[in-house]
Amino acid sequence: MNNVRNVLVKMGLLSLLSVMPLAAQIDNGVDFPASSPFYAGDVKLPAGNYKVALLDDLADVLRIENRDTLHSIFVDFTPTEAALPHRKTAVTFDKYGDADYLDRVWIEGEEYGISVDPSKVETAQESTAGQHATSTGGQ
Repeated sequence: MNNVRNVLVKMGLLSLLSVMPLAAQIDNGVDFPASSPFYAGDVKLPAGNYKVALLDDLADVLRIENRDTLHSIFVDFTPTEAALPHRKTAVTFDKYGDADYLDRVWIEGEEYGISVDPSKVETAQESTAGQHATSTGGQ
């Protein structure tokens, strides 16, 4: 029983350490334009200007705020990592048919990023995904 607890504690610490570099980079959030409606989790959001920010440095929750109407939603995310640092800050979407789903947020100069946890509908459609990115307005 102690071995299981030790493993869980170590895994938790590793997860926390992997989020810390990201938290330092996304303190002020990432602004991005959405030229068409998109889904974040199970919620469909209208086209507009958005800001993605960590809810809390210790939680795996993102706040996605529509800057035009000042509404926000919360979605779970998983820290992710790339082999090389990203050349620019980017927000990527997966496309299934006519629907876009928020997928990842990458920070310029960082290997770390955020992968938005897919909804059940998105998971069921993963084999048919296309992907595209939107340029950001900066950090």
